[in-house]
Amino acid sequence: MSVVPKLTLIHSQMASKLEVRELGKTGLKLSCVGFGASPLGHVFGSVPEEEAIASVRHAFQSGINFFDTSPYYGGTVSERELGKALKALCVPRNEYIVATKCGRYKEGFDFSAERVTRSIEESLERLQLDYVDILQCHDIEFGSLDQIVNETIPALLKLKKAGKTRFIGITGLPLGIFTYVLDRVPPGTLDVVLSYCHYCINDSTLEDIVPYLKAKGVGIINASPLAMGLLTETGPPEWHPASPELKSACQAAATCCKEKGKNISKLAMQYSLLNKEITSVLVGIRSVEQVEANVAAARELAASGIDEEALSEVGAILKPVKNQTWPSGIQQS
Repeated sequence: MSVVPKLTLIHSQMASKLEVRELGKTGLKLSCVGFGASPLGHVFGSVPEEEAIASVRHAFQSGINFFDTSPYYGGTVSERELGKALKALCVPRNEYIVATKCGRYKEGFDFSAERVTRSIEESLERLQLDYVDILQCHDIEFGSLDQIVNETIPALLKLKKAGKTRFIGITGLPLGIFTYVLDRVPPGTLDVVLSYCHYCINDSTLEDIVPYLKAKGVGIINASPLAMGLLTETGPPEWHPASPELKSACQAAATCCKEKGKNISKLAMQYSLLNKEITSVLVGIRSVEQVEANVAAARELAASGIDEEALSEVGAILKPVKNQTWPSGIQQS
């Protein structure tokens, strides 16, 4: 009689595992849901330290092994809080993967070799780590792309050789920045790109360059599956750069879901997880409840697939604004 409960328990444990995917040619295996630590920098409101620690612990225990931050988030607060939370896990360093960034700071942008070299030392101190797994140039469209190619990336390669980071990458909004840089550096120079707001229900243009990125041997991370708040019931913050038309369409889609007892944020998260060529979907997390909601969405998707009816209805509402984006960065010469 004890056999059935035991088998049920084993099956339950197997079913609850969070999917991991390989990141390009790095050999890293990231959880399909990544912990975006910008909220730990109080950028969306205050997060008590005990809540930050509890969120990271619960995420790790739920199968999330990838944590992403930046010195820009909260003016270094996010890195400090994440560092404390990771130390509190009391697990071997190789059991979690940490990414941080360089080049963007509270005081502005600086992609010089001197600054990014100093930046990683500062980040490691705040994170209480000897190395990070991934170091990324942050929002490179706000700098000179030629400087990124000729000065910043060579500096990051030296940091990689020195063991300060295992892998290097670039982040930003306009997809053209990735092809510009990758076409101008030797093959294998960059290990990863982090794109945001381009693999969501309302904008799937990242998909267009996935074959190119794969051919370059670059791993892909997708951030902001909720389009920086567009795909939520509460709607985006006032500063959101989307057009009124796009904001209105997303609000209509959220209302449609709510009226049918469905949640657009869950649907959006699941949609972003569908493409297995994308290694991890980074979502900003600030509470245990948010950890549980995002992990549950991923597990439900793995077990029973996406709600095709809801996806179709939302897709129809968003069709007039599909793939509409907004400008970001400086005019590149």
